[in-house]
Parts: sequence; structure tokens; C-alpha cells
Amino acid sequence: MVSVMTTEWWRTAAIYQIYPRSFADANGDGMGDLAGITSRMPALAELGIDAIWLSPFQTSPQRDAGYDVADYCDVDPLFGSLADFDEMLAEAHARGIRVIVDLVPNHSSDQHPWFVEALAAAEGSAERARYLFRDGSGENGDLPPNNWESVFGGRAWTRVTNPDGSAGQWYLHLFDSSQPDFDWSNEEVREEFRRILRFWLDRGVDGFRVDVAHGLVKADGLPDYTPPAEGGSMGGAAGLEGLNEGALDELPSAPYWAQDGVHEIYRDWRKLLEEYPGERILAAEAWVDPLPRTALWVRPDEMHQAFNFAYLETPWKADALRRVIDDSLATFASVGAPSTWVLSNHDVVRHASRLALTAENPQGHGIGPKSKGLPIAELGLRRARAATALMLALPGSAYIYQGEELGLPEVIDLPDDARQDPTWFRTDGERYGRDGCRVPLPWEGTSPSYGFGPGTASWLPQPAEWAELARDKQSGVEGSTLELYKLALRLRRELGLASGTLEWLGADELGTASADLVAFRNGGVTVIGNTGSAPVQLPTALGSTVLLASGPLDGADALTLPADTTVWLSA
Repeated sequence: MVSVMTTEWWRTAAIYQIYPRSFADANGDGMGDLAGITSRMPALAELGIDAIWLSPFQTSPQRDAGYDVADYCDVDPLFGSLADFDEMLAEAHARGIRVIVDLVPNHSSDQHPWFVEALAAAEGSAERARYLFRDGSGENGDLPPNNWESVFGGRAWTRVTNPDGSAGQWYLHLFDSSQPDFDWSNEEVREEFRRILRFWLDRGVDGFRVDVAHGLVKADGLPDYTPPAEGGSMGGAAGLEGLNEGALDELPSAPYWAQDGVHEIYRDWRKLLEEYPGERILAAEAWVDPLPRTALWVRPDEMHQAFNFAYLETPWKADALRRVIDDSLATFASVGAPSTWVLSNHDVVRHASRLALTAENPQGHGIGPKSKGLPIAELGLRRARAATALMLALPGSAYIYQGEELGLPEVIDLPDDARQDPTWFRTDGERYGRDGCRVPLPWEGTSPSYGFGPGTASWLPQPAEWAELARDKQSGVEGSTLELYKLALRLRRELGLASGTLEWLGADELGTASADLVAFRNGGVTVIGNTGSAPVQLPTALGSTVLLASGPLDGADALTLPADTTVWLSA
């Protein structure tokens, strides 16, 4: 069904993330491409989403799967050409699907012309001033300028060699050494990104997902920082929802994340976007804790949306879910922004596996054959379907990561020699990284590469069990995960759930004091999720018609809700 383009579409949109290298391969080289996306546009329209967000497809040496950009205004030959992009954009718009592109402003590739110039230029030059070059500490500058660590593991500084062979300055890279950080105090950097924004807006894109939107600006003096011990959540606002902006200033923050200066940048970008007709948006990838601090990114003169990582990181437990939903709706509404909801993306363990893990798994570590607490596949899928059904009934905008509509789990048994995530290499295999959620999609169960491409090639190996999870095996099959998503997205739109109001249901209305239920009413729809391990009997007064159920209901009694199941009821 074709989506309808409406005023302030971003407040209620269902946005589908496409990871281009793993979505669809048109030329058979094993790498997904823009032509592949175009060829699968009918399937996206049939799913019922409102917009697609494309992870980077710009020119890149692909050291970090395209998040190391060498040319922000061209398409990497791996994915096609600008003409292919224009065709894809036109095909999407013809079906009422908007297109959001990834923008990576915190850092470039070390093969970006600016960084190549910086390496060849003298210390203190204008070329080096575009990045964060600093003298080393210690005797002869042999130590890095500070103690900062890379997100991917290891130190966040690399020393360069001068043209005469002597040891030179150090440059900052919060991620891989091939991803030097820009210096956003430099007006030349700011003007360059205005140019980049205009380039894609002129081509007709509908907005930008901004990578590392909480980065860019670093604290004056680049002071040392020791992060808290691993294992804590990067999101969540439990007990902090009452904080105002002044109180937030007292919370500790890394000197390279969430600095006040980033907000000036996004106010500038917002003004630029508003010069263009239609509604072009900015969506923040801001790993910022707690939720009230995240909301600062979506004040009326800044970005339109921010990913709700607090929700993504919430366990499948009723009390935690009720709390984060309440906090999210209240916090984002306080600045006039919609809440967003997300369960999976290209950086996290897929929720069909994550929700059944039995051991701590810090963000970015991934899972592999030797990980502790590996998921139980059947339990993970059941919980994933229930969690999705709950999420798609909430007011606001929802993000869907490619393949979750097929119930794809994390791929655990990737051979070591197939892994490509920089995290794997920078930690000497201690962390598996993100490859397991990036394996190319299965489209046809009996085709080579399961229909990902015309041949057998696939840049990451696909597991044999994906043959039965392929799209053609699920399309039109009652009870399949694909049909569950189609139905939920259709009802979400037809019943106005995304623009509705949530009203919690108490024990009196539920007829039970079970602490395992997440139950609310949104318009004329009653939504109940059972996060417990036992079925719960519900009163018939809650609704006579089952609109949607994430799994089989117990026997003939539609109001006995099994464990790990969500149901939508209509009176």
C-alpha cells in the first residue's frame, strides 16, 4: 500500500533502515548496491513504510563499511553512480516513500583530500587546522596528547610521520585510525558541510540521519578522561525524568561527547533545511544519557528526531518498559518533538537474539561462538515479535532495521576470517563487533545467495537456516513474521496509532495484578504485552475482536495471553 505524504510526516513515520551493502545486489559482485534497492522498491512499498534511511553509500575506502567518507558528494563505485541514486530516489518518491541519507560529520576517511593535504602540510598550517592535530606529551612528544580511548578499542590518537621521516604530531580519531576527527571550531569545516547538505537537498533528499550527532565538538583543552566501568547502559532515564537543563549540566559527560557547542551547529543546519520546500528533516544518532539530555537535540530550532536508544536498550521486562515509555513520551513532548522507537539497527545485536541473551553484552561488543549467554533462538524470535507489536502501537515515529521483518537473528557463527568490523581487529578478536547484524538479506529461499544477488557471492556468508526465513517463504503465509509486520504497519496507519494518545490500563481494568503486563489503550485499540513466563487470563470486557497477535493465543480463548506475546484488541 502506498504511504501518504502528510504535514509533519516525520512525527508519525515508520522509517525503514537500509544498509546498502547488505540489502540487494543487482550486479552479482556480492555487494548490495543502489540498483538493487531500486529493484526491491515494490517490496518496500508493500511492507507499508513511509520512508527509507540509507546508511552511507558515498565514496569510501570502506575501512568502516562506508562510515569513513572520502567524498561526501559522490557515490562509491561499489554501490553505483549518482545516476543510480537519482533513479532510486525517483522510484521511492513515485511510491510515496521519502528518502533520508546518512551524513557523517564527526570524521572523514584518512583518504579524504583534506586529510591527505593535512599530512603533507606543515604543523600549524591551515590544512591541519581542519582536523585535530596536536603535539604529543612526554619526552620528545612520544606519548599521545591525552588518555582518550577509541570507541573501537585502543587509543584514540595516532602519530604521523613527517615527510623527512621524523616522528610528527598526533591526530585524534574517536573511531578507527582511518577516521580522523574534524575540528568543528574551524569555520572552513562548517562551511564545507553546509555545501554538502545543499548538494543532497538539491538532488531532492528528504533529510539526513546524522552519525555521531553527540560528537563533533570537543571540550576546550582536550582534558584527560577515564570513562566509567563497562557494562552500564548508554541510555535510559529512570529516576532522572525531572531534571531540567541546568541540572543536566551537573551530570558527568565525556569531554568528546554531548558538548554544548553541537547545538549551535544543528541550529545552523535547521535554518538551512528550512530554505528548501517541503519538509526536510534531521535525525540524530545521539548516544546521550539520560533522556532529558537527548531531548536537547530536538528542541524546536534544532533537529526533528533523535533515536531513542534508552528504549532500544530496555530489557523485555514490564516495569522497565512502562518506565521508559512514560519517560520518552513526557521528555520528548516537553520540547515539542515526537518520541521515536527503535529495537534494532546496524550497530546492535538484532533484537531477535538480544532479547534472549542471558549474559551482559555491552553495546558494540557483538556476539560470537565463544560469547557467554548465547540466545535461545525460539525464545528470541517470540520476544522479538511481541516487542515489535508493542512498539508499533506506540504514539510517535518508529524505525525498522532491514531484515527484522523476516525475524532474522544475529549471525553468531561467522568464520573469523570473514569478519570485517574494525572492532574485531582493534581488540584482537576480544570483541566480535557488528558483522553479525549486517549479513546480507535472504529474498528467495532456493536461489543462489538466497536472492540477495543473481549469483552466489555475498560479502558476508549467509547461514543455511536463512533459506526458510527468506522473504518469498514468508510472503502471504499467515502467522509469518513478515505478515505480522505488514499487518501491524497497516493497522498503525489506518487506526492513527502513531498520532494517538497513550492511556495506561490498571489492575482493575485488566482483572489481574500481574506485574508482567504492559497494557495501554491508544484510541480505540487496547494493547497488552505479556513479558512473563506464564499465560495471563484477561477479562472479556477489554475487547471482543483480536486485531493482531504476535503469536498463537492459547486455545480457543482469545483472552488468555501466552508468555512473551502481545495482542491488539478492539471493542
